[in-house]
Amino acid sequence: MNGADERATESRRVRFDSAHKWAATLAAVVALALSIYNFAELQKKPRIDVTLPHLLRAGPVDNGTAFQIQPTVSSRFKSQDVEVIRDAHLRLTPVDSIASSAKPIFYWHETGTYVYDFASDLVNYNWTSDPAPFIVSQDKPQQPTLVFWADDWTFRPGRYEGSLRLSRSGNSGPLAKEFCLIVSRRAADEIRGAEKRQIFFFRDDLPKFRSSGDSPDCYRRETD
Repeated sequence: MNGADERATESRRVRFDSAHKWAATLAAVVALALSIYNFAELQKKPRIDVTLPHLLRAGPVDNGTAFQIQPTVSSRFKSQDVEVIRDAHLRLTPVDSIASSAKPIFYWHETGTYVYDFASDLVNYNWTSDPAPFIVSQDKPQQPTLVFWADDWTFRPGRYEGSLRLSRSGNSGPLAKEFCLIVSRRAADEIRGAEKRQIFFFRDDLPKFRSSGDSPDCYRRETD
């Protein structure tokens, strides 16, 4: 190998070493940036989503009306912190033809769950807790059946605008979801004449109402 070849080889070696060092430095910078980003993301407050179910339950109880709703409360993002849902509020406002009728005052009565019984082929309601705060994190989503009562009130036939509002801990604003409910005369008569604790279903995904142009997204009795 002559002197020119040796110089060329040495030049290539120097360029390779220099490129390798720059690549290693760039990789270290990228790794540090990702670590800082991930650390910053973990320090953020958890971002909570609330989704309403396709089915609501309502029926007579004592001298009033019970209303059951099972939202999905979850976080899609990692966080070292957790969110605490402190309270739950339900509002139903009569509108249109029944706007002048009495507005129910609902309060969070309890939390429960529905369990399928294989022996009887029935779905039974079980009490799980008094109204109390619950924790939500990415690895611990919640689907509580929130049970609300309104004393001295029952449904009239017509349309209702509803909202579920969940109060959060700290300075975070409440989470709110709105919905509409249409109660037919037949459904109102069923509820009014039913035994206490009997439950009636209302759905917002029934095909026969989805295909209509009359408030297709509202919850309705499947027997309407």
